[in-house]
Amino acid sequence: MDMINYCDDGLFSSGHVACGGCVEALALRVILNTLGPDTIGVVSPSCTAVICGGHPMSSVKIPLFHTTIESAAASACGVKRALVAKGKPDTTVLCLAGDGGTYDIGFQALSSVCERNEDILYICFDNEGYMNTGGQKSSSTPINAITGSTPGGKTTRKKNLIEILAAHRIPYIATASPSDLNDMAAKVEKAKGIRGTKVIIVLIPCLPGWGVADDSAVKTARLAVEAGVFPLFEVIDGLIYKMSSSDKTRPVDAYLQQQKRFRHLKPEDIAGFQTDIDQEWERLELRASDQETL
Repeated sequence: MDMINYCDDGLFSSGHVACGGCVEALALRVILNTLGPDTIGVVSPSCTAVICGGHPMSSVKIPLFHTTIESAAASACGVKRALVAKGKPDTTVLCLAGDGGTYDIGFQALSSVCERNEDILYICFDNEGYMNTGGQKSSSTPINAITGSTPGGKTTRKKNLIEILAAHRIPYIATASPSDLNDMAAKVEKAKGIRGTKVIIVLIPCLPGWGVADDSAVKTARLAVEAGVFPLFEVIDGLIYKMSSSDKTRPVDAYLQQQKRFRHLKPEDIAGFQTDIDQEWERLELRASDQETL
C-alpha cells in the first residue's frame, strides 16, 4: 500500500455533513488541496453541494458558487471568462457535479463547454444514481442495478460518457477512484496545468444507495478498479488512451457481492455482467496498446 502523497493546506474542513464513511469527502479533500487556494468552485445541486454547504458555514475554503443542476458547466465557463477579463487567467475554475448533473441534466451545457474548449476543470462524482433525492437511477446506473425507480433492476447499460467526451477532442479526460488517491492527485495536478476543458470522473460508492457498509466504501471502490468495472485511464486530445491500471485481478462477482443493489442477480446475470466487462476491458487495452506502437 502506497503512502498518500499530497500536502493538506486545510482547504476542506471537518464538520461537513457527508454520510459517515462517505468517500466523496475524502476525494474532495485530496482534489481541493491538490489544486490549492487559487481556485474558484462552481457546484450544482448534488451530494457535493450539501457536503460543501453555503456561506458562511461552508466546509471548503475556496470561493464557491452554487448554481442550477443544468447549468453548472456553463456557469463555470462564465466565471472563467470573468477572471480572464479581470487579468487572472491562471486561477483554476473547478466545476463539481454528480452523475445526474453530468450524464443527464447537465450534459447539454457540458457538451457545449467541451465544443468550445473552455478552460475549466470539471469533476464528476459518479455514484451511479440520483442519491441526493432518494436513489433513483441515472444513465450512469449499471444494468440490473436496483434503484428507487428501478425496483426490478435497470434494463439498460451505463452510458459510456468517456467515449462521448472523447468525441469532442478535449485535451484531457481521466477516471479516478478514492481507492487510488495518489493516482487521483496526480491526475488533478496534471489537469491543472492544461489549458482547455478537462474532465475527471471519480467513482463514489454510495453507502445507502448501493447498500454498502459504512466502513466499506474504499474497499468497494478498489474492487471496482480491480475487477475492471471502473478502469483507471486517461484520454489525451480525445485520441490517445493511457491505462493507469494495467491488469484486471478479480472476477466481477467479488465487486457485486459487496452491494445490496446487485444481490438479486442470478448466476447467468453475473456471467453476462462479466462478459460485458471483459469485452470493454479488451477494447480499452487494444486502444492503449495500439497507441504505444505508434
